[in-house]
Amino acid sequence: MKTKQTSQTRRRLIQTAVASLCTLGALGGVQAQQAWPTAKPIRIVVGFAPGGTTDVMARSMGAALSEALGQTVLIDNKPGASGNVAASEVIRAQPDGHTFLVAPTSFETANPFLFKQTISPAKDLTPVAGVGKSQMYVVVNQQSPFKDARELVAFAQKNPAKLSYTSAGAGTPPHLAGELFKQSAKFFAVHIPYRGAAPALQDVLAGQADFVMDPGIAFPHVRAGKARMLAVAGAKRSAFFPEVPTLSELGMKGAELDIWFGMWAPNGTPPEVAARMASEIGKALTLPAIKTRYEALGAEPVGLNNADFKNLLAAETQQLSTVIRDSKISID
Repeated sequence: MKTKQTSQTRRRLIQTAVASLCTLGALGGVQAQQAWPTAKPIRIVVGFAPGGTTDVMARSMGAALSEALGQTVLIDNKPGASGNVAASEVIRAQPDGHTFLVAPTSFETANPFLFKQTISPAKDLTPVAGVGKSQMYVVVNQQSPFKDARELVAFAQKNPAKLSYTSAGAGTPPHLAGELFKQSAKFFAVHIPYRGAAPALQDVLAGQADFVMDPGIAFPHVRAGKARMLAVAGAKRSAFFPEVPTLSELGMKGAELDIWFGMWAPNGTPPEVAARMASEIGKALTLPAIKTRYEALGAEPVGLNNADFKNLLAAETQQLSTVIRDSKISID
């Protein structure tokens, strides 16, 4: 009898041990699946060509993220349609935490109201975090008769359609900032779109147009005395030119628009992965090397956590959809 009971006890112990091993093995498998990042490189897709603000921001962060996460971070430039080409690429990617998009917020907050498109960024992608911003400035050449923004507006109000302004292109943030400026100050100026901020600035410096809504590339010309900065088209004064007033300070309320940049992930990306990425971005933006790279662009390494980033996107969508509608802006 004792022998039979002992045998049964041994069998139960063995069965329990086997079950425990199986459970541990299963948990180990789950933990292995949840480990991030894996040996697979992380890809950051950028919707603009190498060398631009978005690209430099992505590469600066990519180096810091690679070190922090212990994994290779690749920058993949997919320019076209103001960021829509890159967005489509990320929408189709596997949501495994190894593909992200870095772009100006305007691809979500303005593009859907400007382009005939099949994607809906607000529905098709998941916001991760804000990664920085740059301001925009009202800039004239040194020979301009206007010493401040009030003089420019007063002249434009008395001389309708006499002034013209340039921007980086139809529907770009500088263009939309220009329209907000016109609406808030109640004047008219002819918009001349260019294919990039550099040629838009050059024609103002050459006297071919009266002012430009500049995203920061005019800094060297202002410092060299070849251009004059009349105002900041943002909510606060520039850290680079603190003596220059904002349009709001000059009584032109509603013209505030900064160019924000952010990161998105494919829908279905594990929330814990997106949260970890947002945390690492926040840490990266405090690094002196990142600050130096951003300052060279006229940008600020200001991060936004997930909640604040979503709030920014919602507010900016409301603001830009309204100005696009009111100004009847469209792009074929």
